[in-house]
Amino acid sequence: MRIDQFGAPLMVAWQFTKDCDLACMHCCADSSPGGRLPNELSRAEALHVASQIVQAEVPYVAFGGGEAALSGHFFDVAEALGRGGVQLKVETNGQRIRDRDLVRLAALPIRSVQVSLDAVTQTAYAKLRPTGSLEAALRTARKVRELGMPLELTFAPTNFNIAEADAVLDRAVELGAFRFNTGRLMCLGRAARLWEALEPASQEYGRFLRLLEHRAQELAGSMQLCYQPFSLREGVNEFLSEPPGTLIVAPDGKVKVSGLLPFICADLRQDSLAQAWDAYRAACRSDDVQNALKVLLYEDLPVVV
Repeated sequence: MRIDQFGAPLMVAWQFTKDCDLACMHCCADSSPGGRLPNELSRAEALHVASQIVQAEVPYVAFGGGEAALSGHFFDVAEALGRGGVQLKVETNGQRIRDRDLVRLAALPIRSVQVSLDAVTQTAYAKLRPTGSLEAALRTARKVRELGMPLELTFAPTNFNIAEADAVLDRAVELGAFRFNTGRLMCLGRAARLWEALEPASQEYGRFLRLLEHRAQELAGSMQLCYQPFSLREGVNEFLSEPPGTLIVAPDGKVKVSGLLPFICADLRQDSLAQAWDAYRAACRSDDVQNALKVLLYEDLPVVV
């Protein structure tokens, strides 16, 4: 496997907290207000993980959640990584992140700030993100660009918003995003439990995919339109062919083999980053993981992890 050539991960995807200021219908992490796990990494533990990431010369850390910035020690950890030369991506719903926090981020080696933008009308936005404000998300996106940080946008297609996809792409261009991320809705977490209400019809997906193919050609050279792998099944096939060089770290320090499976290969409370990387590579070769991924390929079942 290609990952056997690397002495450390190419990226750490750090799900920093389960706490969030929204409880979105399509959330694959099942995050919600007050959803912080009782055993999430402490400040000292998270800083210890960050120091190992720096020492291992991991080039890139992507912070997700929940809403990472809600954690009281998120910025301490982000700044420790930034001082160590690690590039950072920060995912946010853009609701309550403050200007002073964005200024603080802008002083770091930010590879991108990713804002979720699921609609161009408040009606569609609020159906997916109850109590959420489209205007707040737009304001955050504009502030990110004003501060000179690279902006990514992400769009999750559902029954409630897929008709607005073309207009959302136009808005992304207007906002100056360099990348737009989308694909088939992931049947994970809360989305899996609400699947019947959320999943677009197959003909809607067909129109959506044709739109993406058309707009990708039109926008080539000005904005990256990222939608492959388009489906969970395509993602599983890619993993089976070539496991990614990514460690997925949960809020409690557990290391997941894949976001699609409940397999844990290491615990950064007791294992070093190097041990976790070795355990991940071994897990990718294991019959248990290989067979579980193949089940996802051939059984059209919701995944709740």
